Amino acid sequence: MEQVFSYIISLGASVMMPILFTIIGLCIGMKFGKSLKSGLYVGVGFVGLGIVTALLTTNFNTPLDAVSKIFNLDLKVFDMGWPAAASVAYNTAVGALIIPICLGINFLLLITKCTRTVNIDLWNYWHFAFIGAVAYFVMDQSLLWGYFAAISCYIVTLVMADLTAERFQGYYDNMEGISIPQPFCQSFTAFAIGINWLLDKIPGFSKLDIDAEGLKKKFGVLGEPLVLGVIVGALIGLAAHFDHLTNFAAYAAGFDSTADAVMSIVKSVLFLGVTMGAVMELIPRITRLFIDGLMPISEKTQEVVKRKFKGKKVYIGMSPALVIGHPTTLVVSLLLIPVTLILAIALSKAGNQFLPLASLAGMFYVFVMVLPYTKGNVVKTFIVGLVAVTIGLYFVTDMAPAFTLAANTVFEATQDKAAQIPEGFQAGAMDFASSLFGYVIYACVKYMKWIGMGVLTLITIGMVAWNRMRIVKEEKNNK
Repeated sequence: MEQVFSYIISLGASVMMPILFTIIGLCIGMKFGKSLKSGLYVGVGFVGLGIVTALLTTNFNTPLDAVSKIFNLDLKVFDMGWPAAASVAYNTAVGALIIPICLGINFLLLITKCTRTVNIDLWNYWHFAFIGAVAYFVMDQSLLWGYFAAISCYIVTLVMADLTAERFQGYYDNMEGISIPQPFCQSFTAFAIGINWLLDKIPGFSKLDIDAEGLKKKFGVLGEPLVLGVIVGALIGLAAHFDHLTNFAAYAAGFDSTADAVMSIVKSVLFLGVTMGAVMELIPRITRLFIDGLMPISEKTQEVVKRKFKGKKVYIGMSPALVIGHPTTLVVSLLLIPVTLILAIALSKAGNQFLPLASLAGMFYVFVMVLPYTKGNVVKTFIVGLVAVTIGLYFVTDMAPAFTLAANTVFEATQDKAAQIPEGFQAGAMDFASSLFGYVIYACVKYMKWIGMGVLTLITIGMVAWNRMRIVKEEKNNK
């Protein structure tokens, strides 16, 4: 088995995943050509992720190291973004079989009335593979621990998708029969419920709101991820040259003229700005490749499910990308991005070591399951996001050593550039390392070991049993 997994991992995600998705497509009745094309789109997507991540890590490690030294900041956890997390997830023994195993579990839970959600959001299965990979390496490359962590996360997410489905469908337009079985988004449901309840206890707070649509229009070009990326990159460039700017005479002495010294700084700042802008713009575009590859498989699976479970209430688990264009999501994300950067720097004196960069492109996904509980209230949604992201910084910091171990091992085995960490840094990413689900599972495995496994098992079984009772009772009432 070890030799088999070693060979599969050595193929790399860009080769392994096209083969896997081609087989899945054939198993559900797709033609070979269409299945192969879907798989190849996924493979090309992984190649693209490696290029974009390398662009980020190659060009920003030196400026960030300089910023940390100049301002005496302890920000040694480099934001690799979700591309690195996905690469680590699928380039391990756990990730190699996570999709067929989870699909089998989903089918079993469906026929036993333990869930109503059929999770066809195949791309986001990397979240389950990621937490499984982290547990796998933390526990000395134990497949038992790796699959336990991944499957626990998968089952809990399915139950949460069921529990939040009606609220989700009631808030967003044209989402009948859809649920969101994506653990990163579902992790913020608890924050939304708890904080929203507390805010409602404040007299008149619910009436405090902002016109999201109007504010969205006022952002104009500044609301574009590309422009935000350019601004963030340029600011990092300026901060990296802070010593040169404050002691410009000494810096200029190393050049033929003052103009050359100025142009050197301007060139560096502009280059970092455009590079960061490129990362922010290219990540969503490359994500489109995965969606193009997986959509035919998802549509065929949906067709099969509807045919096999005709007459029964079934939710189709879809990607949260369906609703991230909501005005409140866009406005709050754009407000929270600069606040998160300031917080990360300010909290470096209080234990945080993570500075979000590539992860900023995924800020929109934080609010998918928050809005149905805050009812789109911008002020409430911003407060929920602020609390969740602040706590998430510490989650990422604490998980960084395990993420680093996993990424280094994957890079040594596959030479996948997406998993290559800049020298002197540890690896981090908001998605999925900052999520409540991911961190609780990681903490139980690392700090509590067998006791943690027992706790997670009880939680998982308890949630499944409760969900089944709820489904059976509802079916009986309907009859």
